[in-house]
Amino acid sequence: MTSIKTIRVPHLWGTDAAYVQPRPYDASKPTCVLVNSFTMTSALYEAQFKDEALLNAMNLVAIEPLGHGQTRTSSDTFTYWDTAIMNLQVLDALGIKGKVFALGTSQGGWIVVRMALLQPDRIAGIIPLGTSMDYESERTRKLGNFDAWGTLGGPIQEFSSTKPTPEFVMPESFRVFPIYVGFGKGIDQKTAEWWHEEMKCNYSGDDGRKRLREVTVNLRDRDGLHGRLSEVQCPVLWLHGTQDAAYSVPNAEEEVLLFVNSVDARLQVVEGGEHYLSSSHPEVVDKALIEFVQKYS
Repeated sequence: MTSIKTIRVPHLWGTDAAYVQPRPYDASKPTCVLVNSFTMTSALYEAQFKDEALLNAMNLVAIEPLGHGQTRTSSDTFTYWDTAIMNLQVLDALGIKGKVFALGTSQGGWIVVRMALLQPDRIAGIIPLGTSMDYESERTRKLGNFDAWGTLGGPIQEFSSTKPTPEFVMPESFRVFPIYVGFGKGIDQKTAEWWHEEMKCNYSGDDGRKRLREVTVNLRDRDGLHGRLSEVQCPVLWLHGTQDAAYSVPNAEEEVLLFVNSVDARLQVVEGGEHYLSSSHPEVVDKALIEFVQKYS
């Protein structure tokens, strides 16, 4: 796996943000930020880190959100807006100037939209993968999307404690959810086992329990973006798989139309694509990303 580094940024009274740069930064190339999904890490984009055509076309910087991977902060409470701010500060800290593109999977999708809302002059274009822009509304459930409100209440209680829990390890029953919903039921055993171990490592001990509870609360209680999508003016390329088990294609078809002031907002449906589209169909995602970045650089 590609090595992970951390860099100090000032947000939330000091945060050590974890990131991956598969190649040294080249100021002559455009840059794309990659943001992973719920409880995953930057390793979600391992296929992209190995794609020579992609690496030749642009700089890649995968940043692990607050509560995820090796990112650590002094605050036990944070939101998706905080991660969006942190990501922008990481770019500053790394000396990456000018506009960048931002690609995000699932929760990463609404994080990159927040980045575009916070600093529209910094974001050249966004590429959401297998995501939704809604809160946990009645509408979202009727469209067949994942019911976070009905599903996550029990785990949130399970992860809550007023006493230290040094023996805590992320339960297997909860690890199964992001692995099989994300990669699909056809995931090979070796990959599934690797992610089981990765999540056990990331979410263990009292600190791991606190972070896991907070990221789960974030997912269930997130604010919707429908009222703000008209403020996004940069181009939007939304990629969505037909086999996505978390968010539906009809939902994506409705929501991409809400980017009414984007210079170019379109949906590309990927036949057979899973929720973690960059993993199930890396060749489709990488080709679309290269074309999008080259068009709008």
